[in-house]
Amino acid sequence: MTTKEQNPETISTESQSTADADIVTSELIDEVTSINHVEVIQTVIVSLAQDDSAMVSSSDGGSLWKFKYGRVEVFVQLTGLSDEDNFKVWAYLLQLPAKNEEQLMRKLLQMNWSDTFEAHFGIVDDRVVVLSTRTLADLSAGEVSRAVTVVATIADNNKEALTSHYS
Repeated sequence: MTTKEQNPETISTESQSTADADIVTSELIDEVTSINHVEVIQTVIVSLAQDDSAMVSSSDGGSLWKFKYGRVEVFVQLTGLSDEDNFKVWAYLLQLPAKNEEQLMRKLLQMNWSDTFEAHFGIVDDRVVVLSTRTLADLSAGEVSRAVTVVATIADNNKEALTSHYS
């Protein structure tokens, strides 16, 4: 029986070449599978916005869109483009203070459990909002579309009832 001895330098070079190829392949896959979040958001907003109501404000820190959907204005924000940056969608529903706030808060908590999907109700600047937020890491075009659609629909479906009952 004969055994073939390999040169340690050859093994090291082959391992390094394989590692380099894996890195290049990984980078190519990332380029192909990464999405342009700005383009996706703009496409979703154009499909939902009424009366050409969409507006955008961009700066080095990110972008903020606003558009009209039914009875509400919906806001979409990108805080930047890295995986650690945030994608936020929200719509204002009701100014606080409100009538029967204890009853309102109970209602909103119950709705958070049963009616909001990936969104939820919250309070921002003394206003009740419906919102969705997450980091950009692995955010797909489908998730962008769903978050914007869910927030806009929940806000539009509940604004009138909340305003008439608690304002």
